[in-house]
Amino acid sequence: MVMRAEQGAQGSALSDAARDKILTYYRERFAMPDNVKLSLSAAHPSSTAPGFNEAIMNLDDGKKQATQILLISKDMHYLIVVNGRIVDLAQKTPAEMEQRIHETFKIPPNVKVSTGGFKPSPSSDFEQGTVIVDNGQAKQDFAVLLSRDGKHLIMSDIFNLTVDPRQQALHTIVLRDEPTQGPSDAPVTIVEYADLQCPTCARMHEFLETQLVPHYGNKVRVVFKEFPRPIHDWSLVAAVACQCAYEINPPSYVPLRSAIFRNQQFINITNLREMLLTNGEQAGVDRVKLAGCLDARSTLPRVQRDMAEGKRLNVDRTPTLFINGHKMVGLASDDAWFQAIDAILGGGK
Repeated sequence: MVMRAEQGAQGSALSDAARDKILTYYRERFAMPDNVKLSLSAAHPSSTAPGFNEAIMNLDDGKKQATQILLISKDMHYLIVVNGRIVDLAQKTPAEMEQRIHETFKIPPNVKVSTGGFKPSPSSDFEQGTVIVDNGQAKQDFAVLLSRDGKHLIMSDIFNLTVDPRQQALHTIVLRDEPTQGPSDAPVTIVEYADLQCPTCARMHEFLETQLVPHYGNKVRVVFKEFPRPIHDWSLVAAVACQCAYEINPPSYVPLRSAIFRNQQFINITNLREMLLTNGEQAGVDRVKLAGCLDARSTLPRVQRDMAEGKRLNVDRTPTLFINGHKMVGLASDDAWFQAIDAILGGGK
């Protein structure tokens, strides 16, 4: 795919301001750590869309290097980050799209791929839709863009370069009536999107509980969001149980969440209900009320709202956290978390 960006006689220079804008946006939107160096190649007119230029983003963390194709609208309003390869199409039909996605991304024949939901995107050069990948056990959906001429398909969303990602996060995240730890007037708010079956999320939760929250005390508030991934077989039901606990007895939410993470390796789809009820009872939830809520899946709409909110913020990995709107993904080093919070607090604890 690098060859596509290198075609053409001469690259067109981006202004320093445009280059800085793209690099800053990319680092913030995709939570690139400070130790990853980013640089941008010269831009070339894109063969995919007449209103876009194409460039290569170079990433270097000191150990390995990687590249990623970017499409940048000529008016500097929109950014498309190409995930994998641009899919070339012979026809603009669902069957052709699905076949070419199978071929391009080497998806096994037994995995079903379906496309649909196409509608105008913010840019007139593309329509936006959804690709659903179903292996028979779990489904995953991905944003997809179809070029105006119907000849190119891109696995990506379209990002608005004129919108500050931090401000977008702050305006998108709902903080009212959500499971919370810490005072509402704390100067630092951490919003965590996590999957209860995710081992990395369990380690992140332990870090929050044993190091970060004790270190900062009432200067930090943590807001918990459910983001169960379709690759896991019991995380959705566990998320429903946690939200049941929150509705029945709010102070029991964090102890139940901690217990689920702590017992992750002992929980399976067979013993799930009993483990959730036992851990819930130990956390202070009425067992009969929890069983009724869990069996009726009464809090599923709350879980679905969290998931929809996370998708609007382009959460695609867990854990993903926002610290006063600043996105951080996975297990960053301990120092990175303390540095991010200290910067907000002006160097104090």
